[in-house]
Amino acid sequence: MEITEVLKALAHENRIRILNLLAGSELCVCELENIMQVTQSNASRHLSKLKQVDLIKGRKRAQWIYYSLNQDLLAEHKFLKNLIEEEIKDWSVAKEDKLRLEKYNASSLSCETLPDSNIFED
Repeated sequence: MEITEVLKALAHENRIRILNLLAGSELCVCELENIMQVTQSNASRHLSKLKQVDLIKGRKRAQWIYYSLNQDLLAEHKFLKNLIEEEIKDWSVAKEDKLRLEKYNASSLSCETLPDSNIFED
């Protein structure tokens, strides 16, 4: 994959937010949409773009696909790893996403029960 294509894929806030969340754990579309508070189609569109440039990988489990960072690409391009693991974490939106992820991880919810919960309502 051309590095210019990878850099173009980073040119959207939601894609950066997804990478930030995937830096901490493997997540499915429904978890991402609920944590980020975006629609399923929005999350899926951005996941598709990130997968197209090999920034993320998908693994099918039952009817869900769980996404994770492509560690091989991050090892090849150290600046991407630094961006995801160091630079993004101080961004206020990323901090809010991480707090919601922590709240979700501490709950007894799963991707099956998360959409029907009100865990993120204040």
